[in-house]
Amino acid sequence: MRIYADENMPLVSQFFSDIGTVSLFNGRTVSAQQLNDADIILVRSVTDVNEALLQLNTKVRFVGTATIGTDHIDQAYLASRSIAFSSAPGCNAQSVTEYVLASLWCLAQKYQWDLSHKTVGIVGVGNIGSRLANTLQALNITTLLCDPLRAAQESDFAHSDFQQLCQHCDIISFHTPLCTSGNFPTKYLLNAQTLAMLKPDCAIINASRGAVIDNNALLHDLQTAQQRRAVVLDVWEHEPNIMTALLPYVDIATVHIAGHSIEGKARGTEMLYQRCCELLNIPITKQLTQFLPAPAFKDIHISENFGLPDVQNIARLLYDVRRDDAILRQYLHKQGFDWLRKNYPPRREFSSLQIRASVIPDYLRQLGFGIA
Repeated sequence: MRIYADENMPLVSQFFSDIGTVSLFNGRTVSAQQLNDADIILVRSVTDVNEALLQLNTKVRFVGTATIGTDHIDQAYLASRSIAFSSAPGCNAQSVTEYVLASLWCLAQKYQWDLSHKTVGIVGVGNIGSRLANTLQALNITTLLCDPLRAAQESDFAHSDFQQLCQHCDIISFHTPLCTSGNFPTKYLLNAQTLAMLKPDCAIINASRGAVIDNNALLHDLQTAQQRRAVVLDVWEHEPNIMTALLPYVDIATVHIAGHSIEGKARGTEMLYQRCCELLNIPITKQLTQFLPAPAFKDIHISENFGLPDVQNIARLLYDVRRDDAILRQYLHKQGFDWLRKNYPPRREFSSLQIRASVIPDYLRQLGFGIA
């Protein structure tokens, strides 16, 4: 069996080598000719899987994307050819949540915010948005939730429409898929009109899809604003050719790596492996824990004086988002967006660190730390 996988998909050979021969490809430049004999194709978000890519292949049985987003996959075309498909929903939810937390703590330090006095609007309350909401609530930060699809399906969902968020929130964090049609399109959800509705100092965080925000409108807003607006962008329109004119106005700029913890990326590979095993009716014999490297920080003992404000100090042992901002600003022009993503430094999730104490505060469990 021939298995073709994006070269940036971690642990793919370890998981799939017993199923077939694994070959790696560049996800941005892969061609139909390269994949003409593939039985299984495993991609990430940079590869559009459609008729053009699969036109020379008559044998592919399964396409998987090790991402939560699926806007790069023509699922209707796959269904028309009876090609099985799976994504990896929730694989990097913890990683993205930790990225947003790191960004909030960084902004709070820079602008001397008390986050307990802020209201955070979360746009898109799926796997990531839900986890972020629970985490912020554990930190006593007020949240408003915006997800019209869930509101239409769940009578008890506490939905606030997007205009409400624009008018009332101090911070808005985007975690919605990119939808260009349907009842709830999200392309350019934040545009010139909705930007004008925001509080003058409302902060913006985007770790979803670049085109959820009209980057041209955002640039104009930041250039003409009378008051400083804090902005965190992990995703950009037209990646990898991002709008560099935005960089001087953005507090934290990163190369679409919010979900790129070691666990987050590898969990997507594991989920596709499990789906392949189910499809091929073979036993699941491998687990992610078999392959994860030992973390640099394995455990830490906290005293009875440990309090909620101290959480960010532990978190920074594992991840400081300012490192990734500096990497983009220093090396983007020299190396390029895709090179920076491919060579992203290792980063571990909270779960890799075991907390020891006579009494463990509940919020540490809720944030995802390991408990010794």
